[in-house]
Amino acid sequence: MAIIAVTDEQRHQHSFLTDTLPTGAYLTLLDEGWQRYDTPLNAATDAQLVMFAQSLTLHQVEGIITALADVLSVTNVQRHPFCGQFGETVLTGQATVYHPQQINSVLAEIADVYRVDVGVVRNAPSLQQPGMLVMDMDSTLIQMECIDEIASLAGVKDEVAAVTAKAMRGELDFNQSLNTRVACLRDVDVSRLAQLRDSLPLMPGVQSLLRELKMRGWKLAIASGGFTYFADHLKNRLGLDAAFSNVLGVVDGKLTGTVEGEIVNAQVKAHKVQALSKEFGITPQQTIAMGDGANDLLMMEEAALGVACHAKPVVNQQADVAVRYTGLHGLLYYLNC
Repeated sequence: MAIIAVTDEQRHQHSFLTDTLPTGAYLTLLDEGWQRYDTPLNAATDAQLVMFAQSLTLHQVEGIITALADVLSVTNVQRHPFCGQFGETVLTGQATVYHPQQINSVLAEIADVYRVDVGVVRNAPSLQQPGMLVMDMDSTLIQMECIDEIASLAGVKDEVAAVTAKAMRGELDFNQSLNTRVACLRDVDVSRLAQLRDSLPLMPGVQSLLRELKMRGWKLAIASGGFTYFADHLKNRLGLDAAFSNVLGVVDGKLTGTVEGEIVNAQVKAHKVQALSKEFGITPQQTIAMGDGANDLLMMEEAALGVACHAKPVVNQQADVAVRYTGLHGLLYYLNC
């Protein structure tokens, strides 16, 4: 049994929702079809189902809930407090989960079929309390991989890509991969990095997300396997509280092809989540880590909520929730308001 809250927009889009069916009324999906109930039914729940898209129709909602029927049941589906604020229709409902180990696989299939973002979240951090968000940088906070762009400018794109391919096949760990790729950048003029730094393409929705979190007293940080040249710039540009990334060696205005100091790998990222939580006085339940790659998984496990952002399939599968199609502001929809 599933219950759907009717919105004005949905009532106008579907002919079977008559003018006599008020906004906020509820529909129940039974074997014989949709039937109306004016008040929601009560059910024991332990999680929240969240669905959002620029145009989320009742057809999509019905399909999503039906597809989820073997792994969870949903009741009291209503508008999320942020519904419409950033251009998406956002619905949330109480969910009773039967098979948690299967949830992410089913959600991935549903998201692909309906081209919507959908997730199940348990004990989500609250926007009503101070919290902390730690973000990866490349392909998360910004829409590019800095090392690939530097390599392209330096004419060594193929060499760097070959190393990346080896790492993805498991032939190199992150530290080896980073050192080998950075070695390809030896003698690149630092002034060429400025061309990239001054035109970093922010991921859509970043500024809306950060603005909402700052208004509520949240701490914001970058933990990146990328480079300080870009991460420190973004920290200042966006008014973040901290940034951790790798230091490129420079002599006489040219890259040395080496990384100086400790490499910010998966283990270091996870440690930064824990350390920053203590430094800022943020309770562990109020921590979020967001990323797109396998080297973000440990910090996502360390945080109370791990969010995959336009991520690889393996990351979507292991994250608590995923933002696949919307901007980064979609993270807000998974939080308790």
